[in-house]
Amino acid sequence: MRRREFISLLGGVAAAWPLAARAQQPAMPVIGFLYSLSPEPIADRLRGFRQGLREAGFVEGENVTILFRWAENQIDRLPALATDLVRRQVAVIAAGNSLSAFALKAATATIPIVFSVNEDPVRLGLVSSLARPSGNMTGINFVTSELAAKRLELLRELVPTAIRVAVFVNPANAANTETALRDVAPAARALGMQIQFHRVSTSREINAAFTTFVSERPDALFFAGDGFFTNRRVQLVNLASRYAVPAAFGSREIAEAGGLMSYGSNVADAWRQVGAYCGRILKGAKPADLPVVQASKFELVINAETARTLGLDVPPSLLARADEVIE
Repeated sequence: MRRREFISLLGGVAAAWPLAARAQQPAMPVIGFLYSLSPEPIADRLRGFRQGLREAGFVEGENVTILFRWAENQIDRLPALATDLVRRQVAVIAAGNSLSAFALKAATATIPIVFSVNEDPVRLGLVSSLARPSGNMTGINFVTSELAAKRLELLRELVPTAIRVAVFVNPANAANTETALRDVAPAARALGMQIQFHRVSTSREINAAFTTFVSERPDALFFAGDGFFTNRRVQLVNLASRYAVPAAFGSREIAEAGGLMSYGSNVADAWRQVGAYCGRILKGAKPADLPVVQASKFELVINAETARTLGLDVPPSLLARADEVIE
């Protein structure tokens, strides 16, 4: 063989080696992630999700790929986004809230699904049992909605003169709205409060609801636990400040953004547990063998600066019970 031909042959073999090596490497597993809203306002929750994956031994880009699908509050897009993830045959899908979980449940009965919901998933029909979920779904219940009555009591303690309360719910999330209607009304009656429900699912509807306060100003605002309100926290905080109305929320992110107070579960930690469950499933666990985890830690966050702006004196007993006081 001539020298030039030998060198060409050797070069061809060498070039083929990396291709052969890559062909032998197993493809990284792919996790799907579906959420009805947008990613920007939930950075802490996404960090929690990735932390849970790391705890299970998976790092995005190194040994696992994540396909994110965001509906951007266009709920009618969820079925198509869910179908897209199923068509791509991902190994497991994380559902960021109940709306996403319902869309995924309708799209597949075989691909494992790990949900994060703020209501009882048995009552929602996602699983048949908390201890032994049947089918392809399991996840985390951070019970924010069930805490509505307690959050209303805390609001009354912080604003004892509050009689008329405007309650905001998101009708696009029917399950959350149903829970708020069921729990808040009797709790308000027991406290001697008069409530008026405002159904809002867009920024425009939020603005329209607040304009009614010019003629009929409530003593306080109460927001049902819903990711939609977390995503709109800057708008809500600005409007509550403009109209100088005390407000209680279900998400600590809103209190951190300037909301008066929040009471609810640590949702970022719930998403961490979703990530950890996804990692366990990638290692071979079956959803039916992973019990639904229920949140056991609840956080009261008070924004003392906002309280001072509103002219409120936070009772020492409430300050002592707060998990965090933002100065």
